[in-house]
Amino acid sequence: MIDTLFSGVIHGSAYALVAVGMSLIFGVTNVANFAQGSIVAVGMMVACQLGGMGWGFAPTALVVIAVTGVLGFVMNAIVISPLEGRKPIAALLATIGVGQIIDSSLQLIFGTRTRPFPDLLETYNFQLGGLRFGTSDIVMAITAIVLMAALWAFLTYGKAGQAIRATSQDPDAARQMGVPVGSIRNLSFVIGSVLAGISGIFVGLFNQSVNPMNGGTIGMTAFVAATIGGLGSIPGAVVGGLALGVIEAFGISWFGDGAHDLITFGALLLILILRPQGLLGGRDSVHSEPMTGTFVGEARPLFLPWWGNLLLVAAAVAVPFFASDYISGVGTQVAIYAIAAVGLTLISGLSGQTVLGIAGSIAVGAYAVGILTTRQHLPFLLALLIAGLVAAVVASLLTAPVWKLSGHYVAIATIGVGAVTVAIIRLWTPLTNGSLGISGIPMPRVFGQLLYTQQMQLLLDVIVLIFAVAIVSRIHRSQLGATFAAVGADQDAAESLGIRSGAYKALAYALAAFFAGIAGGLLAAQYTYIDPTIFTTTMSTLVLTIIVLGGMNSPLGAVLGSIILIGAPELLRVAADARVIVYGLLLVVIILFRPQGLVVRRRAQ
Repeated sequence: MIDTLFSGVIHGSAYALVAVGMSLIFGVTNVANFAQGSIVAVGMMVACQLGGMGWGFAPTALVVIAVTGVLGFVMNAIVISPLEGRKPIAALLATIGVGQIIDSSLQLIFGTRTRPFPDLLETYNFQLGGLRFGTSDIVMAITAIVLMAALWAFLTYGKAGQAIRATSQDPDAARQMGVPVGSIRNLSFVIGSVLAGISGIFVGLFNQSVNPMNGGTIGMTAFVAATIGGLGSIPGAVVGGLALGVIEAFGISWFGDGAHDLITFGALLLILILRPQGLLGGRDSVHSEPMTGTFVGEARPLFLPWWGNLLLVAAAVAVPFFASDYISGVGTQVAIYAIAAVGLTLISGLSGQTVLGIAGSIAVGAYAVGILTTRQHLPFLLALLIAGLVAAVVASLLTAPVWKLSGHYVAIATIGVGAVTVAIIRLWTPLTNGSLGISGIPMPRVFGQLLYTQQMQLLLDVIVLIFAVAIVSRIHRSQLGATFAAVGADQDAAESLGIRSGAYKALAYALAAFFAGIAGGLLAAQYTYIDPTIFTTTMSTLVLTIIVLGGMNSPLGAVLGSIILIGAPELLRVAADARVIVYGLLLVVIILFRPQGLVVRRRAQ
């Protein structure tokens, strides 16, 4: 019991350091920095490399501070600052892109294998009763306390700290009073990144092994901690980090490591439902919606005549008849991701609600098809339709309590919904076979014909994609689409006209989940084997990146985005290891220079 509590406090201290930096950045810039976890990974890997070369703790920590501080400054100066005055969603998506670039760069530099972390400090050299701990635990606790106290003193008494507080409360008023808001925002990113880097050192010492991809998990958990404490509240970040660390420690002790995501993101959903502003956050702590909005208003409409659409359909249907096995295999991936992305345009495009957990709905669809075809032996098309409906129902049930909240809290909730969905799949072993997954999923059989070749499966996927584009495009042009657009353009104005924005966003999300479920079902049929590790946060961000690239409000743009992001790197054999860097760079470049995307549609009137 005591050792579990101690472990939770130590782990929670690391979460708190990262969460404090995240809340500081959020409070000053109103940006939810999803690259914070990647900065943690930078701290881990730099410390691991230097420690392996024989460096001591102090010089290693100084280098980590310098490297992560520079990264934070560069991130804000080059990517975030130019987005000031744009839609708040722009900065959020840009940080996702930056995180992808950093994560993939770390893999290229350090490799993908898990490596032991050097003994910069002793880890188990003390024992008190039945509790074993090390110098690293003591130093971490002292460091966390000292850093929190120093940050409090700096923000309370320091001139620059007071400027940070003034900028956090009212940037425009601070600017009128002569506060260099741009410099203050740079400083906030530097401080937040340094805290993340220092945390990375202690995470490595605690876990005794590191992997370049570990930062994403830690960063997302720290974001949950910051949300639990209250986004923008530094004391709340400390409380949220410690509370989450202890909750995780006891939860894993009782239910096993497989329950980690269910505990973490279940706690997130619970706090959003009961107290969305967090334990110590104020109801007015968020100045504008940082996770909502679209770029539709910035776009010039692009239309195709009827014969243009007809030619596109004919060309798409013809591809499977001339494609090789390899091209067809790539094409099925393009079509599947495009189907999920086309549906996402309804909620993240028209309705202006960012969704960051669509992989959960894809997982539900995949498992529904896997279970229905292997155990119930249902015909594939019927199983596929049921998969879409089940995905829509599950997504609706899990998000039902949060639609009464403001937009950015719903966006956070979609992260939790996606993670909780996959966690339930992992834990529901009698139904889903747990972490082992489902194997032996049969190839699709349509109207008695077994689709045993890649070309046949591509033809099926293309036909489903055509129907998806046609249905979603019809919704875009309908009265329902006009209502979605009204909610996305100005939620307050829509509600003043009697439109129930929460209900319409819930409907748009259910429709998006339906198409994601269909995509998941086709994915299961192509892979013939699925397990929970397939449906990651990376999958969710990739689908979101696709519609940002093509145009958040454009079904055809979603198809083009999928061709570019999924098909082109594979067909052109762009360095496989650098592919995610390409994704991240494309996302950042699009946000900076063409936020409306490559293909756009006129908002329904």
